[in-house]
Amino acid sequence: MISPKLLYKIFKDQGVSFFTGVPDSLLKEICTYIDENTDSCSHVIASNEGTAIGLAVGHYLGSGKLPLVYLQNSGLGNIVNPILSLCDKEVYSIPLVLLIGWRGEPGIKDEPQHIKQGRVTPSLLESMEVPYKLITRNVNQSIINTKWALETAKKFNCPVALLVQKGSFEKVEEKKIKIKEENNYISREDAISIITENISDKSIIISTTGMISRELYELRTKTQQDRSQDFLTVGSMGHASQIALGIAKANPNKKIVCLDGDGAALMHLGGMATIGTTNVGNLLHIILNNGAHDSVGGQPTIAQKISLTSIAKACSYQNIEGPIKDKNKIVEVIDRLSKLSGISFVEILVKKGARSDLGRPKESPIYNKENFIKNIKH
Repeated sequence: MISPKLLYKIFKDQGVSFFTGVPDSLLKEICTYIDENTDSCSHVIASNEGTAIGLAVGHYLGSGKLPLVYLQNSGLGNIVNPILSLCDKEVYSIPLVLLIGWRGEPGIKDEPQHIKQGRVTPSLLESMEVPYKLITRNVNQSIINTKWALETAKKFNCPVALLVQKGSFEKVEEKKIKIKEENNYISREDAISIITENISDKSIIISTTGMISRELYELRTKTQQDRSQDFLTVGSMGHASQIALGIAKANPNKKIVCLDGDGAALMHLGGMATIGTTNVGNLLHIILNNGAHDSVGGQPTIAQKISLTSIAKACSYQNIEGPIKDKNKIVEVIDRLSKLSGISFVEILVKKGARSDLGRPKESPIYNKENFIKNIKH
């Protein structure tokens, strides 16, 4: 395994002066090292992978120096347009290095949403004509490949990728991530429990990818509740709210509840404008804000430095509450908003972290989809 400290030194020695991207579990160690050894002018955790490319391009144009963008391979879809229509050699010919966590690599066990993405990742890069090499457990080869990527990007003024296999990085000693958090915040899992207890048992729930869907699934299992009214958005981070809006428009007489995360909401923030300006549907959009990318290592988001509630107001949601953190207040607000028609919003501040023994859905996504569709037809 390669040391994140060593890889970082190679980047710096070869002229990389700016780092940006969206955190990934396979890149946790190098992302942690970058965050703890780079100032805020030289490192930005972006809202989504496409905006990270924009930041990197801006850095290159403003400084003439090579940037690095890190992402999970599930984020490749978000960078196709800026890579091909902006950075490509046939357009502006922008040099940058992509550090990509290879989830769903063939032969490596992973979650269902990563399997096909992992299988087609090399061919996607090839179709985009982005040259790439691997970072693996083989330290010497990883060093050679890293230097090749940096030299190639600079020599040909083009995007180049390093595809990172699972388990390639050594552990780093992690400093406490600086996230403002009060002791009286409840856990996200407790908040989800309160929500399910105080909405109608006929409500339809759309939950975002990551811990929120896993915690909702565990709660339903623990309480022996019917899971057919829940749609677990196991992939496509940032799109759960739009899925919920689409369902609400197709079923205006049903109560639709979206359990969203702060990182997911930030990823495609424009979706809130679409929700708030709609005039059809009965949707309660709940953002559980812990200021962190919990599912991929706990890296901070900017969500507790801004006001998502104020954004909801600016986007014209009809009924708005937040940010709230007191348990009794959460009960009162959820009970009241769940009974109102129209488009509603609430921001709940919760603790960072999840149970170490938190499970994952046992059924396949297709099974979940088919049960959900059967339920919503009734």
